[in-house]
Amino acid sequence: MERIKSAIEKAKKNQKVKQSSLGVGGIYSNRSTANLSQEPSSLDDLTYDKTKVVQIDDDHLIAKRIVSHNKNNLISTAFDLLRTQVLRKMEENGWRTLAVTSPSPEAGKTVVAINLAMSIAQQTEKTALLLDLDLRRPKTAEYLGINFEVSLNDLIEKDISISDALINPGIPRFVVLAPNKPISNSSEVLVSSRVNNLLTDIKKRYEDRTVIIDLPPVLNSDDTIAILPKIDCVLMVVANGMSTQQEIQDSLNHLKSANLLGVVLNKSEENTKTYY
Repeated sequence: MERIKSAIEKAKKNQKVKQSSLGVGGIYSNRSTANLSQEPSSLDDLTYDKTKVVQIDDDHLIAKRIVSHNKNNLISTAFDLLRTQVLRKMEENGWRTLAVTSPSPEAGKTVVAINLAMSIAQQTEKTALLLDLDLRRPKTAEYLGINFEVSLNDLIEKDISISDALINPGIPRFVVLAPNKPISNSSEVLVSSRVNNLLTDIKKRYEDRTVIIDLPPVLNSDDTIAILPKIDCVLMVVANGMSTQQEIQDSLNHLKSANLLGVVLNKSEENTKTYY
């Protein structure tokens, strides 16, 4: 952990990063939208008449470490704390879209992105849209246990409405847009006019919506660097004991032109403490 902290602090000093960190050690990993055609009068009364609604299996979510929808799970508190810090920074700057990435694979960025989006949706004055743009290795559908019959792939390839590809997984104020299969020419797709129009639409459609975007690891391809200029801000997930000091510094160098909100330390070995 000290190695990770040292690398982050060194990179920040060298680059004069202005954004403050959200706090290393803020996330602990357990090892063992609404209808787009009509704005509801109240987010508490929000219903889905075009967006497909499915029920997700709680046991499946727990197995995938998706916990923030369940307030009886102590780990959900860590995501609520992260949510509060993230939303405060975003609201101060008028930002609506947040990318979640990592230096390398297996850091847990998808788990963090899903849990953060679910936590944001818990706030009754907010809606959350989770967008999976890790086109080479999309994991959102698998982690949620959702079968996207109409998916992001169809939205990119065909002339269909966004609402046809959205799914509400039975959680109020929360919708998901994800691929149902990998896309090989991902870099070209991410810089295409279709993706640009998609981001513009989901960003501007509703003022209460926060868009969480799961992006590929920074060092694995040019996908993340290509799409980041279209996204307001970014959060980097670092796995304790996995990312090297050089990987962290290289990733921060790639993100130096982005609005970096901070770094989340995932897979921490610290014990979660209860209030009592």
